[in-house]
Amino acid sequence: MVLVVSAFVIDHARAQSGTAQASTSAPKTAAEQFKNIQVLKDIPADQLIPAMQFITASLGKECEFCHVQGAFEKDDKKPKQTARKMMEMMFAINKDNFAGHREVTCYSCHRGSADPVATPVVMTEETKSEDMKAGEDEEKPASGPAAEQLFAKYLNAVGGAPAVEKVNSRVMKGTITFGDRNIPIDIYAKGPNKRVSITHTPDGDSITAFDGHEGWLGAPKRPVREMHGPDIDAAAMDADLQFPEHLKDMFSQAEVRGTEKIGDTETYFVVGRREGKTPLRLYFDEKSGLLVRLVRFGETPLGRLPTQIDYADYRDAGGVKIPFRWTLARPGGRFTIQVSDVKENVPVDDGKFAKPPAPAEEQKPAK
Repeated sequence: MVLVVSAFVIDHARAQSGTAQASTSAPKTAAEQFKNIQVLKDIPADQLIPAMQFITASLGKECEFCHVQGAFEKDDKKPKQTARKMMEMMFAINKDNFAGHREVTCYSCHRGSADPVATPVVMTEETKSEDMKAGEDEEKPASGPAAEQLFAKYLNAVGGAPAVEKVNSRVMKGTITFGDRNIPIDIYAKGPNKRVSITHTPDGDSITAFDGHEGWLGAPKRPVREMHGPDIDAAAMDADLQFPEHLKDMFSQAEVRGTEKIGDTETYFVVGRREGKTPLRLYFDEKSGLLVRLVRFGETPLGRLPTQIDYADYRDAGGVKIPFRWTLARPGGRFTIQVSDVKENVPVDDGKFAKPPAPAEEQKPAK
């Protein structure tokens, strides 16, 4: 599942964008597809919403803080004018001081608040400087086993390469928990790299699907929304039934950055770099070798949005150990999936992963 800024943002974005372009046409810029774009004019149109998500996460405010609901092109609110100036300032700081590299972002100053904190906080017993730690990972000296050894131990811990290679499909049933709400969920996965999760909400099914090439999201009473960029990367990773085996070949460079405690578990912390993609952070249980946490990043024009997945309750499923519980957390929220039933290598119809046809009005050619 991908982070949604707000339902009315996406609906309005779709309304402004009009009919989808033909596959042969050049991708549009944000200024070409949306109204009254003044600062982020030249970014790809499909990167505008991720950029807005980054602002939401950085300021801790929803869309209506800057925008007029239902009329996002209007400039009626002062915070929208301020946001434009702040983005221009951020770009100038990076250009003039960091050779154009993105070192300063909205979050550098705001840290989840619309008003940046200018005065250092006093130390208390409860103070835990997680924000300070976030930038220190790159400076930690390498220690512990080599990353390749940890990948091999993880593969052996889940059952070994022969067992992993035998898995060609997986069907899971369970519940997804948002706060105090528990909702039934079904997850179907099939090789190579197909996956769909169906959350059965009271208003209808919410669907996240990837067919091995394209991804899409469906929500009750809303048009289907296509995945782009980092969402596709994340969906492909989630759909990989042989992920423990493929991990060793995923990175151009992988380094152990020491140890870190997650709950009561001591872990080895690995940073893996991928050509043309954002890095991954992986945390392996020192004793069992199992993957305890994975952190991945979505690239946006303003900064990277993190997604943290914590894996727990590993159990045997057809000869392979898999997590029966995982918690996914983003700046905008978190949810936990608890699996109650798993079936391996059962028939799964390819139609489950197919994107539904667009409504007739969306299929009409642009005039």
